[in-house]
Amino acid sequence: MNYKIVGYILGHVIRIEGLLMLLPCLVALIYQEKAGFVYAGVSMLLILLGTLIAQFKPKNSVFHIKEGAAITGLSWIILSVCGATPFMVTGEIPSFVDAVFETSSGFTTTGATILSDVEALSHASLFWRSFTHWIGGMGVLVFLLAIIPLSGGSRINLMKAESPGPQVGKLVPKIKDTAKVLYTIYFVMTIIQIVILLLSKMPVFDAITITFGTAGTGGFSVRNDSMASYTNFQIWVVTVFMFLFGVNFNFFFFISLGKFKKAFAIEEVKWYLAIYLMAVFFCVIGNKDILETFSDNLRHSAFQVASIMSTTGYSTVDFNMWSPSAKSVLLLSMFIGACAGSTGGGFKVSRLMILIKSAHKELKSYLNPKSINNVQMEGKTLDKDLIYSVLVYLALYVIICISSCMLLSIENQDLVTNFSAVLATFNNIGPGLESVGPATNFASLTDFSKCVLIFDMIAGRLELFPMLVLFMPSLWTGFFKRKSAT
Repeated sequence: MNYKIVGYILGHVIRIEGLLMLLPCLVALIYQEKAGFVYAGVSMLLILLGTLIAQFKPKNSVFHIKEGAAITGLSWIILSVCGATPFMVTGEIPSFVDAVFETSSGFTTTGATILSDVEALSHASLFWRSFTHWIGGMGVLVFLLAIIPLSGGSRINLMKAESPGPQVGKLVPKIKDTAKVLYTIYFVMTIIQIVILLLSKMPVFDAITITFGTAGTGGFSVRNDSMASYTNFQIWVVTVFMFLFGVNFNFFFFISLGKFKKAFAIEEVKWYLAIYLMAVFFCVIGNKDILETFSDNLRHSAFQVASIMSTTGYSTVDFNMWSPSAKSVLLLSMFIGACAGSTGGGFKVSRLMILIKSAHKELKSYLNPKSINNVQMEGKTLDKDLIYSVLVYLALYVIICISSCMLLSIENQDLVTNFSAVLATFNNIGPGLESVGPATNFASLTDFSKCVLIFDMIAGRLELFPMLVLFMPSLWTGFFKRKSAT
């Protein structure tokens, strides 16, 4: 275990978070808010601390997947704790657990909140709260890959640990260049949405923060009613972009190169679109007697399905009041999630595809045991190790979901509240159902339950393994042995 490289990269992470925290200072300056002094102070402290840690560059900068997993897990914990500091110092979220919950929800792009009145926050805090979505959407370590010098073999281990999906591929030969391409696409799409919202006469501050939440598929709004008070056109714009940010970024990469045939041949994108349209259809049917007009029904259904499936978490209505069939569709959409290689969370459409195709293969083998059936995706035979990894992921996914529900049941909340709270946080969605629905929040839960959900949010964002690795004693035995030897 290369502990020195772990510390070196964590130092960079702390410093970058400090630099990013200067943006809320600028917002506070524009709106003449005293909270800016707090953000400036915390920013300087983080920059200093990160610089001190990062100056000890190890001679051996090569590391393997275990170091990559440890770096990723620790980075996201540190980001959440350090990012929560301004909320506590300003007194806007005085509780440590609540502040970490809110910040973890931000960086993991979950959008679950403990705040009842978000409009009471300063503009600086509202901006930082939404900006954490944009930072976490693509990933801090993906950004680091583009700027800090690391050996080529080490870069892919960081990308594997942070990037969502069953497998991580390179868009271009070099991982560093791949990271740059991903961030370029991410930035351009962000700018496009901001411009469109500004043209629709949405206030500048709202347009920027709403776009941050959409791009990162987070869902923190700057208004208490989330998205309900915006115009129909603005709601449709956000609907479209929520869907787009849930698409595999390979699609946009091929589009940018003019390879339209290759882009539209991506099987996962086809499945994602088909599932989305089916979910919208069943929601419209389920809500035909609840929502007044067909246009309202279609708009709200399209918005909420895009919000849940892309794991954004914005809302235009209290879908707790929808029909049982429509709520069931949303619950299933929580599980499925977005595409691999997007900013969305959830189980991922690609994993669902692999499971369905594997099940179909097994059924065919029963009918014709001697036949050779392979699991294929986009004309390529999938490696057995990849299929096995998806099955392992599913097993761990179910175990963590059940364990979290059991832990939350200590509070004696109803089953729907507990189950939807776990699904909503574990899949980085935001609002759940019943007591944690879109018209309420997570403030009523105990600190213990919030800590469980904090773990679920980070574990869900990082695809489980980087967080689970941190609990393995063998990861730390070498460190303590070195300490005792010295």
